[in-house]
Amino acid sequence: MQRQEISIVFHWLWSSYPSLRANHDGLINQTFIVHESDTPVAVLQRLNTAIFIPQVNEDIEAITTAIHRAGLPTPRLLRTLQGALWHQDEQGSVWRCMTYEGNRTVHRLSRPLDAWQAGGLVARFHAAVHGVAWEFRSVRPAVHDTQAHMNRLEQAIARHRTHRLFDDVAPLAEEIRKQWETWHGTDDLPRRIIHGDLKVSNVRFVDDSAHCLIDLDTMGWGTFDMEMGDAMRSWCNPTSEDSMESRFDIAMFESAMSGYADACRKLHTDQTPTRAEWESVVAGVERVTLELASRFARDALEEAYFGFNPRYGGRGEHNLLRARGQFHLAQRVREQAAEAERILHNLQTRLT
Repeated sequence: MQRQEISIVFHWLWSSYPSLRANHDGLINQTFIVHESDTPVAVLQRLNTAIFIPQVNEDIEAITTAIHRAGLPTPRLLRTLQGALWHQDEQGSVWRCMTYEGNRTVHRLSRPLDAWQAGGLVARFHAAVHGVAWEFRSVRPAVHDTQAHMNRLEQAIARHRTHRLFDDVAPLAEEIRKQWETWHGTDDLPRRIIHGDLKVSNVRFVDDSAHCLIDLDTMGWGTFDMEMGDAMRSWCNPTSEDSMESRFDIAMFESAMSGYADACRKLHTDQTPTRAEWESVVAGVERVTLELASRFARDALEEAYFGFNPRYGGRGEHNLLRARGQFHLAQRVREQAAEAERILHNLQTRLT
């Protein structure tokens, strides 16, 4: 462990001498687990300020306060010895500490029970933040403006005709565009506070129970279809984003959405999704998957995406593989849309 991280951790108060262990699960923020007497007690993070502004911590403080008041477990920011939500070091790096929650992370769902548990947790999270009035300090403008992403892909195709991967990306981009043009969904759903990045590894478990949601920097105002669409895209694909064998596991989809619906039965009616929101989920899965396919295809040419694995050759090659995998998944979602929509229709009665 570098001396810098060891010194940073002493800007917070600990009951005994702390130790740090690096955590490599996340792609964006540098993360360390703080241990006291060999017990994990907190998470120390260096915020990636190229993506998030320091004031995102004010958003986290406001929303987790509401979640805590609703009786739902959540990571909480630990204030520094000066009472601040974050610490900025002499180099300008922004650091924060949050409570350590849960004892298990799932990187790929393989058990219907985990999907059911996770779905129920998301429903309780949505209920906990329902009606919270908060003006987010950190805003990702048009993060799910799918047409804008498609336009940027078209512009990248026009700019990078001499790129080594152009002959691979251009026909893929055309197929992505064609499927998007025949997408049938709604874009006028009400805005609500959402987590914004419900990949399954952002659900922390305690043994077999889904305990809380983590990685809260992406919270903001959004729509139910993109929230649950992104969740089901992640949860119901038993392969990784680096695989061309991606598929949509309809049984996992049913377990996850059953968990959400079952949790809704215990909630007040005005906190549950409207019929239009509920019926938008399948189209949302296809939409967000096509959106990601377009972003990865553009990144294959622009080679600007921050994360890639050199074993695939280069940044462009890895992003081309990701684009192909997400487009393949979007095709599978469309093929199974009628069956998935029947499942949602059958679960509708559990929402009230």
